[in-house]
Amino acid sequence: MELEFLSLAYPPLLVFAAALLVFVLPRIAGFTLGALSLAAVLAISLFVPEGHYLTGTFLGFEVVPFYVDEFSRMIGIGLGFLGICSVIYAYSSEASKALTALALVYVSSSIGAAFAGDWLVLLFMWELMAVTSTLVVWHYGGDAVRAGFRYALFHGTGGVLVMLAVAAHYIQVGTFVYSDGGIADGLPALLAVLGMGVNVAFIGLHTWLPDTYPRPHFAASVFLSVYTTKTSAFVLYRAFPEGEGTLFLAYMGGLMAVYGAAFALLQHDMRALLSYHIQAQLGYIIAGIGMTSGIAVAGAMTHLLNNILFKSLLFMAVGVVIYRTGEEDLYELGGLWREMPLTAIGYGLGAFSITAIPGFNGYVSKGMLFNAADPHYYGEPQYQALYWLLYLGAIGTLLSFIKLGYYVFFHGESDFEVADAKPGQTVAMLGLGGACLLLGVWWQGLADLAPTVHHLEFSYAGGAEHGHLHPYSLGHLQTSGILIAIAVVAFAVVRKPLSKLDLEDPVMVVYPATYYVSRWSMLAVTETYAAVDATVVGVVKRCYWVGNNPVLAVDAAARRLPLVDVDERRPTDGGRPSTIHLRAGIGTTVLVLTVVLTVVLWLLVV
Repeated sequence: MELEFLSLAYPPLLVFAAALLVFVLPRIAGFTLGALSLAAVLAISLFVPEGHYLTGTFLGFEVVPFYVDEFSRMIGIGLGFLGICSVIYAYSSEASKALTALALVYVSSSIGAAFAGDWLVLLFMWELMAVTSTLVVWHYGGDAVRAGFRYALFHGTGGVLVMLAVAAHYIQVGTFVYSDGGIADGLPALLAVLGMGVNVAFIGLHTWLPDTYPRPHFAASVFLSVYTTKTSAFVLYRAFPEGEGTLFLAYMGGLMAVYGAAFALLQHDMRALLSYHIQAQLGYIIAGIGMTSGIAVAGAMTHLLNNILFKSLLFMAVGVVIYRTGEEDLYELGGLWREMPLTAIGYGLGAFSITAIPGFNGYVSKGMLFNAADPHYYGEPQYQALYWLLYLGAIGTLLSFIKLGYYVFFHGESDFEVADAKPGQTVAMLGLGGACLLLGVWWQGLADLAPTVHHLEFSYAGGAEHGHLHPYSLGHLQTSGILIAIAVVAFAVVRKPLSKLDLEDPVMVVYPATYYVSRWSMLAVTETYAAVDATVVGVVKRCYWVGNNPVLAVDAAARRLPLVDVDERRPTDGGRPSTIHLRAGIGTTVLVLTVVLTVVLWLLVV
């Protein structure tokens, strides 16, 4: 009976209702309701049986707003648990009621996209997620406003492509409901991979990520760091569970892992460094989706869950540093472990997890992805180069977080005398850090959550045989040790040269290029419109004058002829200038033209 009751509760609607109440209730009551709504999402994700719920029709189309399977269950658990911690963190970080309410609406749209069982509901949630995340960015004001416009441009474009993909899919298949084959092949697949590629930060479509996430309130960055990108990676799997084009996804993921880690190393801004690592870790997830094997998909989904935990934890730790010191540049800090030991512990838990140190959750999921790519384990021969890309990405990740931790917490003496994290911030960080540690030590629990993993053979005892999956086998521990040793030695070599570099992502040239192309295009359009407008108005005025003064018009034309002498005549309108007003704005003109064209088309059809 209880489970049936839970299945009637629509998770995004619970969070949306809490968001509205946050606006009007006293601060502590509103934030408490927000955290409780996300606790309800966590409970629903854990206990509701698999199946289609709240099904019906919308405008004649079959829709499945609430779909629970092993994939959406896992993502719902991660998003719900993170949401609780994020609301607690936001409350303790003095985030305003308005910001938190907007963030909760954003979270509700992300959860709605994760639980959607058809492309129509997914499209609605996808667009709502783009709009609300933009509002979360804009709320902070200042530089975040311009960054928010660029962010909106990217996600608006991506949303249009996804909408076209969904429409083309319906034309081919005849239904919006999810199928095992994902999005239809051909044009729908092409449009979907481009549109979703914006949200998951494909190389060349990623510049919104490091441009936007360092600019809003640091508590807003915690929400932003997870909900758009991780939900979109999950939806990418829904679209491409198998079939043609997945090799492209696998290698795009491998390149993202290297590209993101490389540019993270060059950053001075702490949140920019973390933003590039969102791209890098998404690379591992997308590589797993692209490889399509059971272990690859299991690794991708477990790494997605792990990313939800450790990426938000890292943004929280860095946010506390910014909150207490007011400094964003990691090279202006140092020695903070003495001043902020709890924050340093929170950072360490997140850093050990993202860098795949044994004992932490990232070690388990990255190990699965390495196994899926390595031809000596489960990988196909065409994934040999992908394996080395993921390997390079792992070294870059280790280097980045050694650098960030060293310069923020351990290098030199601190110039700041500051307090440590507030109690709510500490609870949120240690809650996420404890989950990262738990899922690394109790890896069987993480494996039980992983979709497709029940099709694989596991060895739960030490000394796993070749062909069995065991994260703490001697071979896996040796690989991890080699990666750590390479990274430590490399950091000692490149530490000083890195401190002198602050290179901008070369793809960032897209912003000035887009600005000037847009400006020139706008000028071309407006000047052309002005010229056409002046010409049309001039012709109409002349015709009006000719209609009022036909004799004078003939005289004027005759004067232009040679050997013709014309007497002066008085104009019939008394010489007054025309008072006709025909000028109109672009909007009015478009409206008039639309009405005219509509009438013409209607007459043609009838």
